[in-house]
Amino acid sequence: MNEDEKKLLIEYEDVTVSHQKVPVLEDVNIKIYEGEFVYLLGKVGSGKSSFLKSLYAELAIQSGEASILGYNLRRMSNKLTARLRRKTGIVFQDFQLLIDRNAHDNLEFVLRSTGWKRKTDIEEQIGDVLAKVGMAASGYRMPHQLSGGEQQRIVIARALLNSPKLILADEPTGNLDQETGQELVELLHQICRQSATTVVMATHNLNWTVKFPGRIFRCENEKLLEIQAE
Repeated sequence: MNEDEKKLLIEYEDVTVSHQKVPVLEDVNIKIYEGEFVYLLGKVGSGKSSFLKSLYAELAIQSGEASILGYNLRRMSNKLTARLRRKTGIVFQDFQLLIDRNAHDNLEFVLRSTGWKRKTDIEEQIGDVLAKVGMAASGYRMPHQLSGGEQQRIVIARALLNSPKLILADEPTGNLDQETGQELVELLHQICRQSATTVVMATHNLNWTVKFPGRIFRCENEKLLEIQAE
């Protein structure tokens, strides 16, 4: 399928991404399509996280033109930002699970917060996403009873709750050992393939780009440039 036949989800034209009014990335031009697996490479502080935060309107776009999932990121109200985030799954490095409730209740909290009301629908959706990440029997377990890899699987399940077309993952394997990290990237790659969900993942691990191919962008010297896999 060529680019003309694929749905464009993200488009930046001559965008400057800033953090506290200090430019982090300049002249960003990028198009990302439905069903793509995209890597963001770069050293710590190179702008990977800032770019991801700009995608879910955590950082405002000050110049250029930027759109995601049909939203103009230059014109985002609080209401539109909330809608965008409901359509976007976000996977954080440090999990950010609520420690006072079990995995099931973490997921139920998100669904109810995003407008789900019927108990049967909520239970069905939670069961579905837990099964997709291989945690169907672990909904009763508290976060402290889960390994790092298991917690990250719950985080991925949380990202899938509202059936997003886009998942943004910020160093999702950063707190995991190599073997567990590989399992998690394989899971994200599988989700991308099976459901045409676009995944944009920041990482510093070049091994993933070889084992699980995708488009590769590097943040370096305040630029975001696409590079070819070796």
